[in-house]
Amino acid sequence: MATNTEIPTLDGEGRIPAYVATPEGTARGAIIVQQEIFGVEAGIRRKTDEWAAKGYLAVAPDTFWRQQPGIELSPYVEAEMQAALDHMGRHDFDLGMRDIEAVIHWIRREKGIAKVGFVGFCMGGKIAYMTATRTDIDASVGYYGVMIDQMLGEKHAIARPLMLHIPTADHFVAPEAQKAMHDGLDDHPKVTLHDYEGLDHGFAAEIGSRRDEAGAGLADARTEAFFATHIG
Repeated sequence: MATNTEIPTLDGEGRIPAYVATPEGTARGAIIVQQEIFGVEAGIRRKTDEWAAKGYLAVAPDTFWRQQPGIELSPYVEAEMQAALDHMGRHDFDLGMRDIEAVIHWIRREKGIAKVGFVGFCMGGKIAYMTATRTDIDASVGYYGVMIDQMLGEKHAIARPLMLHIPTADHFVAPEAQKAMHDGLDDHPKVTLHDYEGLDHGFAAEIGSRRDEAGAGLADARTEAFFATHIG
């Protein structure tokens, strides 16, 4: 069952819109599904529903709710792509991390689920890394995360398992940035990096021509096994 929910911010002064999918029976854990720059659109809702079908409480918070709640944009329409990039450019990532903390607290306190995982895509992949360094999330996964190479100074704070999926032909993450990620994280005991040769940004998108079926299937299988081990 899926519903639209509002989750209180940490200071109690705001409410974060979220798409929530509930599993049948007792949840084996919870997964926060972090959107790309396009909003909690049909593809993110599908991913959220799929995690619920696997037995997890799945929560997809609206990252840009302070700017414009409820956006659903397309990477295949130039004007919408530009609007999405503008939203990311105006996003306060530090404040956004407090929203992620609020969602984690809501899951643990209101829903009574102790183990919480996080999976994010594109901008959400960056946020997955930040969640691993700045919160007590139990496990995190990032798909084609951007700008992670600029945040390697935070890697010492990673205390729980983190997995990153890196397409080698990512036109948003240059080879030099990918090399920096490997140089900085390959020897970290809590971090696992997987490369996907020749694949581009967005290869695991649920909808549209960006998707590579084989690559998405492999990455998703790795993610599912990762959460089964670390979340339940």
